[in-house]
Amino acid sequence: MKMPSLKPLLIPLTAITAGSAFVSYKLFNFAFKRVDYVPETSKEKQKYADQYYEYVDWFHSVPSEEWYLNADDPNKKMVATFIPAEEVAKKTVIIAHGYKGNRETMANYAKMFYDMGFNVLTPDDRGHGDSAGAYINFGWLDRLDYLKWIDRVIKHVGEDSQILLFGVSMGGATMEMLSGEHLPDQVKAIVADCGYSSIKGEVTYLLKRQYHLPEYPVEPMVSEINKRAAGFGLESASSVKQLEKNQRPILFIHGEKDVYVPAKMAYENYRATHAPKQIWIVKNATHAESFWKDPKAYQKRIEEFLSTYM
Repeated sequence: MKMPSLKPLLIPLTAITAGSAFVSYKLFNFAFKRVDYVPETSKEKQKYADQYYEYVDWFHSVPSEEWYLNADDPNKKMVATFIPAEEVAKKTVIIAHGYKGNRETMANYAKMFYDMGFNVLTPDDRGHGDSAGAYINFGWLDRLDYLKWIDRVIKHVGEDSQILLFGVSMGGATMEMLSGEHLPDQVKAIVADCGYSSIKGEVTYLLKRQYHLPEYPVEPMVSEINKRAAGFGLESASSVKQLEKNQRPILFIHGEKDVYVPAKMAYENYRATHAPKQIWIVKNATHAESFWKDPKAYQKRIEEFLSTYM
């Protein structure tokens, strides 16, 4: 029996592969390549604009210092703002910003913790703001920079420092990923607001929801591109796996109506954690909206958590 020729199949298969590669590169450049501006916020949060800019004005007027890592290497330089507490304090919060944000975009949280008597350190992550980096790494490599920022705080404030790790969205995931590292005793607790359970899971979720694309072959191709650009595959960057090793008390906060990082990821992170843990799902809040829904309730919930663990 004569076998049918494969030639008619080769052209469409080649076209599909080439098309997938093109889409994957476009998505990688859109999602992972740094941008030197902060994109417009979601429609749900635009109603808070006036309040937000009041916090930004405060951020730029409060006495502060600019801190650096790798200051002499423009390709690795990291920049942060340190705001000393109004009265001398040993407790410091380190705040991680969200995707395509910067330290200024965390002004509302900085003001909240400042009012609670904390020193505040707000870095720009790799590929964001004034820090170096050609690519966004969604917190996986940033976690290593935060280990250095922690050491810097201890040297500045003292060995008797008490440090809280706090982050929102990508920043929340950054702190969750950091939780699995060997942290100094001065780190007392973590608050993670709307962090994803893994980079692969988040990319796959957004591929389906926003672009109506399947996981395969796009996600593996994006992962391979990132491996060549940033040195790691997406499957290795997991909040869940890091939280399994976490030994610090942690409060998870998540908006009930978050469709950018679904609330189910908060439960995945919560279940993975064996250390003391609490979870607060904020009714009717969308992505990163929990603070804005009720700033006083948000602060009170964090204070209640810290009264137990810090």
